[in-house]
Amino acid sequence: MIKNHLKIAWRNILRNKALFSINIAGLAIGIATSFIILLFIFDELSYDRYNEKADQIVRVVFRGKINGEIVKEAVTPGPTATTLEQEFPEVLMGTRLKDGGNPKISYNKVAYRDNKFAYVDPNFFNVFTLPFISGNAMTALSEPNTMVITKEQVIKYFGNEDPIGKTLDMEESGQQFKITGVIDNIPDNSHFHFDLFASMEGLDHAKEIIWLGSSYYNFLLLKEGYDFKELERKLPGIIEKYVGPQITQATGMSLSDFKEKGNAVGFFLQPLTDIHLYSDFVGRSEIEEGGDIKTVYIFGIIALFILLVACINFMNLSTAGASKRAKEVGIKKVLGSNKKQLIFQFLTESLIATFLAMVLATVLVVLSLPLFNSLSGKTLLPSVFLNVQGIGLLLIIGLVVSILAGSYPAFFLSSFKPIAALKNRFIGSGNDKGLRNGLVVFQFVISAGLIVATLVVNQQMSFIQDKNVGYNKEQMLVLRDSGLLGEQENSFKEQLLNDPRVENITMSGFVPAGPTYDSAASLYPDGQPDAIRRTVVYEIDERYIPTMGMELVAGRNFSEDYGSESSNVILNETLVKIFGLKDNAIGQTITVASDNEGGTEDLTVIGVVKDFHFKSFYNMVDPLIMLNRPNSGLIVRAATSDMAGLISNTEKLWQKFNGEEPFDYALLDELYNQTYLKEQKIGVILRIFALLTIFVACLGLFGLVTFTAQQRFKEIGIRKVLGSSASQIVSLLAKDFLKLVMISMIIAFPLGYYLMSKWLQGFAYRIEIKWWIFALAGLITMLIAFLTISYRSIKVANANPVKSLRAE
Repeated sequence: MIKNHLKIAWRNILRNKALFSINIAGLAIGIATSFIILLFIFDELSYDRYNEKADQIVRVVFRGKINGEIVKEAVTPGPTATTLEQEFPEVLMGTRLKDGGNPKISYNKVAYRDNKFAYVDPNFFNVFTLPFISGNAMTALSEPNTMVITKEQVIKYFGNEDPIGKTLDMEESGQQFKITGVIDNIPDNSHFHFDLFASMEGLDHAKEIIWLGSSYYNFLLLKEGYDFKELERKLPGIIEKYVGPQITQATGMSLSDFKEKGNAVGFFLQPLTDIHLYSDFVGRSEIEEGGDIKTVYIFGIIALFILLVACINFMNLSTAGASKRAKEVGIKKVLGSNKKQLIFQFLTESLIATFLAMVLATVLVVLSLPLFNSLSGKTLLPSVFLNVQGIGLLLIIGLVVSILAGSYPAFFLSSFKPIAALKNRFIGSGNDKGLRNGLVVFQFVISAGLIVATLVVNQQMSFIQDKNVGYNKEQMLVLRDSGLLGEQENSFKEQLLNDPRVENITMSGFVPAGPTYDSAASLYPDGQPDAIRRTVVYEIDERYIPTMGMELVAGRNFSEDYGSESSNVILNETLVKIFGLKDNAIGQTITVASDNEGGTEDLTVIGVVKDFHFKSFYNMVDPLIMLNRPNSGLIVRAATSDMAGLISNTEKLWQKFNGEEPFDYALLDELYNQTYLKEQKIGVILRIFALLTIFVACLGLFGLVTFTAQQRFKEIGIRKVLGSSASQIVSLLAKDFLKLVMISMIIAFPLGYYLMSKWLQGFAYRIEIKWWIFALAGLITMLIAFLTISYRSIKVANANPVKSLRAE
């Protein structure tokens, strides 16, 4: 019987090639899109799970509130891990990591600066699963100035040589590190990707007992099966015992007095496997930019909806071809076939169609993955499904899709009455029509909703691009590594100023977009230590504000005309508001905490700079001070649009001053755009998904128009004989479907408004969703639907009425 069903299914496929091809194409696109999204979701959820003890590892993080400021940091004080290991038996091991940046590392006078360097405790590799290729994980970092490097770095520095026992030089500090171990490259699905791991045994700062400074990532290995929340409930005691005394020493207030003023400080635990998707630590506190669980949810919902739309499309197209199967069903029923046998036959056909669609979908996945990888920044491979679990999942998906897509057509076709079927009178019940209309509405709810989402994302990105950020980011050349010139940096700057294409140059490593120096201080208005506030610090020269195109709203800039400006300070508007200085800021004294032992430094306010954005639009502008203490780094404002010529000349000048160091530069406007690269990529991916969903939905609509035209074939013929024009016939067929599209928009638009409003709430600075977005989305949806309906309706309207009335 199964063989017979397969034979009949194959004959039907050959008999209805066009309809079958459209059916398979729609289903394949839906399955392929869902598979790609599944690959993305699996990858996002797999982060840090390569660690054998991933479920036992937590990270200690800091959250607090100081004078109304919410403070969240992934870094915590140096003594944290060791102290918690000593205090609580449920902590099997504590280990630390400190980001060491990108220092210049050399071997035999061959140097590289593209390495990611970190200091770690000797027991780091006992907590994290990073397999050793050579060396001993237990002892590799037990001595000062020892280092473990990745396999990739071995090839780069040593080629085919054995690196064990050899020495790498850190040129800036003069330190030498002995290679004691080689590990495999860090997996892509890790929340950190360092190349060089140096022993923290040689880092003096790591041995200091300072609880008010945070620059270490502290990890704990807990007992298997232990609930980390139980340990978290004990951490306030650590704050009381260790942090409290140092707060008293620094501020003169007891911890209880500090809390009574509305302040709060606390340690919390974050599971290792939550770091990538659930971290909410802003700024540069996190090791690397992570993912977002909301994106995973959004993509997951899109995958489900696209698959459902594809299945609905399959249903509608299958029922659209029902007239060609009606006599077949009638004859089989007359010859004794029961409903169960017919259902099984049609489900077999659905299974074959799904199998072929999955084969085509696999090809589409392989072809489109490189594009998706470039958009998402991933390195996804379809081979993730080439295991027992993966193949099992694909088979389950195929079976579910087959049943989901084929069940309704199977029950619909098998329900034909024999006599009506033999006469080709197979008009379904009102319930059948209602179900099909409901499916179309569902398809276009999804389509219209995705159009709204795409328009809102595009508008928010345009808003970010066009908003005044408080400085001029155009025609700005950033030379972050100019400090490598050492004492010649000033001479380089002066010679570069002689280039007529250069308008101005400032010496500072503090850049408001992209990688930058990072500094902060705790300060308060004179005589008000209770109002202490942690503030971002920019160390600049007198050229910084004019070079960046910033605006002073009060007072003056730093100037060489006033002699030493080291005890003067410029505040931003946000800090002025926080301290309540209003129009009286100039001349006020600001007290800065200079150390953790109560030391202070008084600064005089000489100016107020208009707020500028130095973090993403997800965050409000933070309080900031500017000090006249220039450090290395140059930012060049061009007087010309000939940036290529300026860059070429700057590189030549660089080579004259220091031919050994590679010339590296960045354009400030590009750095700014890179801040929102993730959102831009999501916007592009969303547009692609929206187009695919609309395309598949239109295939379904095409199927339903075809089905309706078949049902009303004789009616249309009679109307044409009685004088109806082609446009009237098209209008007759189109109006009911356009009503369905209108209903879908009525449902989709409030839903889209709600969901996109939620998404926009993540931005501190955002657009308002205007009425015209829904008007445009409606116009696009109606136009696409009308063109789809018209294509089939015009063909029916122009058909010869004799053919439809021949049997009457």
